[in-house]
Amino acid sequence: MKPNSNVATLIERYFTERLMRQRNVSANTIASYRDTFRLLFTFAQARLRKPPSALALDDLDAPFIGAFLEDLETKRGAGVRTRNLRLTTIRSFFRFASFEEPAYSAHIQRVLAIPSKRHDKRQVHFLTRPEIEAILAAPDRTTWLGRRDHILLLLAAQTGLRLSELISLDRDAIHLGTGSHVRCVGKGRKERCTPLTTHVRLALQSWLKEPARRGAKALFPNMHGGRLSADSVQSLLAKYVRVAGERFPSLTSKRVSPHVLRHSAAMELLQAGVDCSVIALWLGHESIETTQTYLHAHLALKEAAMAKLKPYERGKATRFRPNDHLLAFLDAL
Repeated sequence: MKPNSNVATLIERYFTERLMRQRNVSANTIASYRDTFRLLFTFAQARLRKPPSALALDDLDAPFIGAFLEDLETKRGAGVRTRNLRLTTIRSFFRFASFEEPAYSAHIQRVLAIPSKRHDKRQVHFLTRPEIEAILAAPDRTTWLGRRDHILLLLAAQTGLRLSELISLDRDAIHLGTGSHVRCVGKGRKERCTPLTTHVRLALQSWLKEPARRGAKALFPNMHGGRLSADSVQSLLAKYVRVAGERFPSLTSKRVSPHVLRHSAAMELLQAGVDCSVIALWLGHESIETTQTYLHAHLALKEAAMAKLKPYERGKATRFRPNDHLLAFLDAL
């Protein structure tokens, strides 16, 4: 007979031992995993009428996890990507539980066998060079705020840094002179260096000569010397996109976010002939497969490739006629 395994004890060991001590994951990962289990235990409390601290591993079987994932989509309006992300977190916990509670092996394997859902892959959106230049020209550089916003957007458009990487930069992360670059810590606590163009280097040199606002260490501080929030950057970008939209109406129909600037930087590199493996290093991608999504979005590259193909000789068009009732059935689907 299997012992009654308490979920609360397993969860505590999973977070403190596996995630924090053994894997040393980032605070963002901890927060994401925490939110998944908050949702799961709230669902269990409503469905099973049990407080989270009283749950046993038997309660979290495959049908229950499946019901939770369905509830995320139908009741909470979560998308397929979010659903799959929550499932990935649950799988991680159950893989840990498989070593801690081997008596539950069959129970755990049924949960691990729950598949991720396939979903449509959205096309990458990016801006053209004139559109980027229009946005960069929008801030009023006669003011401190305008100069800060201009250099922030310029750095984002050239380096392709993530929003979280931009707002976490300190002044000493910028290295000027020969081999000028910006050093940041990205996803998975991976540190990387991204080179700076001469134009961006000179703009940063001028920015760093300005007195730090209230002794701020942040490269892009707010008015009080603290760090800008992600919402603040998204808000200021939206403001300048509206201004630039007066010159380039195409911007009004685009949803421009800081991540679109990152996509635009990648597309500029791709258009310049830079290899995908180099772009992956530049952007801090874990896998080159992530970078290859830009190839699918770049219509000009596809058209250039098509121009190199030899056209097929035109022949007489004939309609396919199945010669078997099973083929006819399949053709009618």
